[in-house]
Amino acid sequence: MKLILASGSPRRRELLAEAGVEFEVILSPAEEIHDAAIPLAELCERNAELKALAVADSHPQATVIGADTLVWIDGEPLGKPKDMADARAMLRKLSGRSHTVCTGVCVVVPDEGAKCFHELTEVRFRLLDEALIDAYFQAADPLDKAGAYGIQESGEMIVEGIVGSFDNVMGLPVAKVLAALSSK
Repeated sequence: MKLILASGSPRRRELLAEAGVEFEVILSPAEEIHDAAIPLAELCERNAELKALAVADSHPQATVIGADTLVWIDGEPLGKPKDMADARAMLRKLSGRSHTVCTGVCVVVPDEGAKCFHELTEVRFRLLDEALIDAYFQAADPLDKAGAYGIQESGEMIVEGIVGSFDNVMGLPVAKVLAALSSK
Protein backbone atom coordinates (compact mmCIF):
# COMPACT_ATOMS: atom_id res chain seq x y z
CA MET A 1 0.00 0.00 0.00
CA LYS A 2 1.20 3.49 -0.86
CA LEU A 3 2.45 5.59 2.07
CA ILE A 4 2.46 9.40 1.96
CA LEU A 5 4.17 11.81 4.33
CA ALA A 6 2.07 14.99 4.35
CA SER A 7 4.99 17.19 5.33
CA GLY A 8 7.75 19.15 3.66
CA SER A 9 10.03 18.81 6.68
CA PRO A 10 13.44 17.50 5.62
CA ARG A 11 13.93 16.18 9.17
CA ARG A 12 10.77 14.06 9.01
CA ARG A 13 11.78 12.71 5.60
CA GLU A 14 15.23 11.84 6.96
CA LEU A 15 13.85 10.09 10.04
CA LEU A 16 11.39 7.95 8.06
CA ALA A 17 14.00 7.07 5.43
CA GLU A 18 16.53 6.09 8.14
CA ALA A 19 13.85 3.80 9.60
CA GLY A 20 13.66 1.99 6.25
CA VAL A 21 10.18 3.21 5.38
CA GLU A 22 9.30 3.74 1.71
CA PHE A 23 7.06 6.76 1.17
CA GLU A 24 6.39 9.72 -1.02
CA VAL A 25 6.04 13.33 0.09
CA ILE A 26 2.97 15.41 -0.69
CA LEU A 27 2.71 18.77 1.03
CA SER A 28 -0.54 19.34 2.86
CA PRO A 29 -2.57 22.41 1.94
CA ALA A 30 -4.17 22.49 5.41
CA GLU A 31 -4.02 25.67 7.47
CA GLU A 32 -2.68 25.04 10.99
CA ILE A 33 -4.61 26.13 14.06
CA HIS A 34 -2.73 28.63 16.24
CA ASP A 35 -4.66 28.79 19.51
CA ALA A 36 -2.80 28.83 22.82
CA ALA A 37 -6.10 28.13 24.61
CA ILE A 38 -6.06 24.56 23.24
CA PRO A 39 -3.96 22.17 25.36
CA LEU A 40 -0.56 21.39 23.78
CA ALA A 41 -1.09 17.71 22.92
CA GLU A 42 -4.56 18.35 21.55
CA LEU A 43 -3.34 21.27 19.43
CA CYS A 44 -0.51 19.22 17.90
CA GLU A 45 -2.77 16.23 17.23
CA ARG A 46 -5.48 18.41 15.67
CA ASN A 47 -2.96 20.09 13.35
CA ALA A 48 -1.46 16.72 12.40
CA GLU A 49 -4.96 15.41 11.67
CA LEU A 50 -5.84 18.47 9.54
CA LYS A 51 -2.67 17.96 7.49
CA ALA A 52 -3.15 14.21 7.06
CA LEU A 53 -6.84 14.40 6.17
CA ALA A 54 -6.25 17.15 3.59
CA VAL A 55 -3.85 14.87 1.70
CA ALA A 56 -5.90 11.70 2.32
CA ASP A 57 -8.91 13.37 0.67
CA SER A 58 -6.92 13.54 -2.58
CA HIS A 59 -5.32 10.11 -2.14
CA PRO A 60 -8.01 7.85 -0.62
CA GLN A 61 -6.15 4.59 -1.35
CA ALA A 62 -2.96 5.68 0.45
CA THR A 63 -1.96 5.64 4.09
CA VAL A 64 -1.10 9.22 5.03
CA ILE A 65 1.07 10.49 7.91
CA GLY A 66 0.61 14.06 9.14
CA ALA A 67 2.66 15.62 11.92
CA ASP A 68 2.93 18.88 13.82
CA THR A 69 5.66 19.86 16.27
CA LEU A 70 5.51 22.70 18.78
CA VAL A 71 7.78 23.99 21.49
CA TRP A 72 5.80 24.90 24.62
CA ILE A 73 6.98 27.18 27.40
CA ASP A 74 5.08 29.29 29.95
CA GLY A 75 1.77 28.00 28.58
CA GLU A 76 2.61 29.38 25.15
CA PRO A 77 3.28 27.47 21.92
CA LEU A 78 6.33 28.52 19.94
CA GLY A 79 6.02 27.64 16.29
CA LYS A 80 8.39 28.69 13.52
CA PRO A 81 9.78 32.20 13.90
CA LYS A 82 8.59 34.94 11.51
CA ASP A 83 12.09 36.36 11.08
CA MET A 84 15.53 36.46 12.70
CA ALA A 85 14.42 38.95 15.37
CA ASP A 86 11.60 36.57 16.33
CA ALA A 87 14.06 33.64 16.34
CA ARG A 88 16.40 35.56 18.65
CA ALA A 89 13.49 36.39 21.00
CA MET A 90 12.52 32.69 21.11
CA LEU A 91 16.03 31.57 22.02
CA ARG A 92 16.25 34.25 24.72
CA LYS A 93 12.97 32.96 26.16
CA LEU A 94 14.28 29.35 26.17
CA SER A 95 17.71 30.29 27.57
CA GLY A 96 18.65 28.52 30.80
CA ARG A 97 15.24 26.87 31.08
CA SER A 98 13.37 23.65 30.36
CA HIS A 99 10.54 23.44 27.86
CA THR A 100 8.36 20.76 26.31
CA VAL A 101 8.47 19.64 22.70
CA CYS A 102 5.29 17.98 21.50
CA THR A 103 4.82 16.25 18.18
CA GLY A 104 1.32 15.25 17.25
CA VAL A 105 0.98 12.56 14.60
CA CYS A 106 -2.03 11.39 12.66
CA VAL A 107 -2.00 8.25 10.51
CA VAL A 108 -4.95 7.99 8.12
CA VAL A 109 -5.50 4.44 6.87
CA PRO A 110 -7.97 3.69 4.05
CA ASP A 111 -11.20 2.14 5.37
CA GLU A 112 -9.92 2.46 8.96
CA GLY A 113 -9.87 6.21 9.53
CA ALA A 114 -7.49 8.39 11.48
CA LYS A 115 -5.33 7.32 14.43
CA CYS A 116 -3.83 10.29 16.26
CA PHE A 117 -1.24 10.30 19.03
CA HIS A 118 1.55 12.46 20.41
CA GLU A 119 4.92 12.34 22.11
CA LEU A 120 6.29 14.77 24.71
CA THR A 121 9.98 15.42 25.34
CA GLU A 122 11.51 17.77 27.90
CA VAL A 123 14.45 19.84 26.63
CA ARG A 124 16.82 21.80 28.90
CA PHE A 125 18.65 24.76 27.34
CA ARG A 126 22.03 26.12 28.33
CA LEU A 127 22.19 29.72 29.49
CA LEU A 128 22.57 31.62 26.21
CA ASP A 129 24.24 34.98 25.79
CA GLU A 130 24.06 37.07 22.61
CA ALA A 131 27.43 35.76 21.36
CA LEU A 132 26.27 32.14 21.69
CA ILE A 133 22.97 32.92 19.94
CA ASP A 134 24.93 34.61 17.12
CA ALA A 135 27.25 31.58 16.86
CA TYR A 136 24.26 29.22 16.76
CA PHE A 137 22.64 31.26 13.98
CA GLN A 138 25.91 31.01 12.02
CA ALA A 139 25.80 27.21 12.39
CA ALA A 140 22.07 26.60 11.87
CA ASP A 141 19.09 28.19 10.14
CA PRO A 142 16.43 28.80 12.82
CA LEU A 143 13.65 30.00 10.54
CA ASP A 144 11.99 26.71 9.57
CA LYS A 145 12.01 25.13 13.01
CA ALA A 146 9.58 25.28 15.92
CA GLY A 147 11.16 27.26 18.74
CA ALA A 148 13.88 28.55 16.35
CA TYR A 149 16.21 25.60 16.84
CA GLY A 150 16.99 22.16 15.54
CA ILE A 151 18.46 19.72 18.03
CA GLN A 152 20.12 17.76 15.23
CA GLU A 153 21.74 20.86 13.73
CA SER A 154 24.45 22.11 16.14
CA GLY A 155 21.99 21.52 18.99
CA GLU A 156 24.84 20.70 21.35
CA MET A 157 25.69 24.43 21.31
CA ILE A 158 22.42 25.37 23.01
CA VAL A 159 20.84 22.20 24.46
CA GLU A 160 22.03 20.98 27.85
CA GLY A 161 20.00 17.77 27.86
CA ILE A 162 16.72 16.03 27.09
CA VAL A 163 14.35 13.66 28.83
CA GLY A 164 12.53 11.60 26.21
CA SER A 165 12.78 10.99 22.49
CA PHE A 166 15.48 12.76 20.45
CA ASP A 167 13.56 11.91 17.24
CA ASN A 168 10.50 13.63 18.69
CA VAL A 169 12.46 16.85 19.15
CA MET A 170 13.56 16.54 15.52
CA GLY A 171 9.89 16.38 14.51
CA LEU A 172 8.72 12.77 14.40
CA PRO A 173 8.50 10.14 17.17
CA VAL A 174 9.68 7.32 14.91
CA ALA A 175 9.06 4.39 17.28
CA LYS A 176 5.41 5.41 17.77
CA VAL A 177 4.94 6.01 14.04
CA LEU A 178 6.37 2.59 13.17
CA ALA A 179 4.11 0.96 15.78
CA ALA A 180 1.07 2.73 14.31
CA LEU A 181 2.03 1.65 10.78
CA SER A 182 2.58 -1.97 11.81
CA SER A 183 -0.80 -2.15 13.53
CA LYS A 184 -2.74 -1.07 10.43
